[in-house]
Amino acid sequence: MAAKSQPTRRPRHVLICNWRDTRNPEGGGSERFVEEVALGLVERGDRVTVFCAAHAQAPRDEVRDGIRFVRRGDKMAVYAFAFLNLLLHRFGRVDLVVDVQNGLPFFTRLATRKPVLVVVHHVHREQWPVVYPGLVGKVGWWIESWLAPRLYRRSHYVAVSTATRDELVALGVDRERVSIVHNGTDSSPSIDTERSRHPSMCVVGRLVPHKQVEHAIDTVAALAELPDLTLTVVGDGWWEGELREYATLRGVADRVTFTGFVDERAKHEVYASSWLMLLPSLKEGWGLVVGEAGSHSTPTVAYRSAGGTQESVDDGESGVLVDDQAEFVAAARHLMIDDALRERLGKGALDKSRAFTWGQTREGFASVLAKPSR
Repeated sequence: MAAKSQPTRRPRHVLICNWRDTRNPEGGGSERFVEEVALGLVERGDRVTVFCAAHAQAPRDEVRDGIRFVRRGDKMAVYAFAFLNLLLHRFGRVDLVVDVQNGLPFFTRLATRKPVLVVVHHVHREQWPVVYPGLVGKVGWWIESWLAPRLYRRSHYVAVSTATRDELVALGVDRERVSIVHNGTDSSPSIDTERSRHPSMCVVGRLVPHKQVEHAIDTVAALAELPDLTLTVVGDGWWEGELREYATLRGVADRVTFTGFVDERAKHEVYASSWLMLLPSLKEGWGLVVGEAGSHSTPTVAYRSAGGTQESVDDGESGVLVDDQAEFVAAARHLMIDDALRERLGKGALDKSRAFTWGQTREGFASVLAKPSR
């Protein structure tokens, strides 16, 4: 007797609301995570629409790698556009909504009765007063810390690290409603770049105040015993002018290079040539750049209080975690002069980078979506 065939699952239409995409000049690790999990869903037969802010580097409507991108509004208006289009059914039939909360929710829970999954990379408690001092920052933090957990009280969450999950629980989100799906690490491109002959460090990421690139510039100024030490800052952002002025003020403008936005190959050439990567960021949900640098045996110095760095960096094994700026400078100094330690941590960073893959990320996210909806 022939076995009964299994019923074919109807492809779902998954709407992902995120304020940016990877082609946005300000896109980063959060956007990479979103597009990787979207690609994983497409590979499983789902239809995926990513709604994000419009920008000059991409068309308003685009299909790329099977993912439909719809771009409308700027970094603030995108929230209103997403809400209204969902409320008015302009995305067509939607089976599930992924609300990526980069500080602010899209309030999709009020616009649809379909299941809503919330993605949080990290909680922005420390960032609100830095980026938006005064009333705006206070209102933003109230929305993130009080309103959003209550509005999405029946939704399941995805956090990219244990630290982020614990922060969400502290805000009142039930622990059992939070799943952890880690970021992956890209396989580094084939390059023949050698380590620089002189001491060198790099910082990679968006140039915004809460990334605290000033601490990396201070480190160059503090290591006066290494007059040939250089710092390469990769990335762009609206804070670049202030950082250039700060480097001049500290007297190290001739040793700090700002590359602006570069392609993947050029970025990895910087990782490969640098002795050390600095990650002075105030907050990181994970720290995608840690694994990227590690793929070239380049260890990282970062702040323990950033949160996700406690998982992306194995303190004393693949890099160094510190508690304040004095320790940050001291750790960089130690690694610059101790070749054996730097080599050992570099090997650990390489091993660590191989422990996380985007395939695992896609599988983990898909398994969360397979859970019973609320």
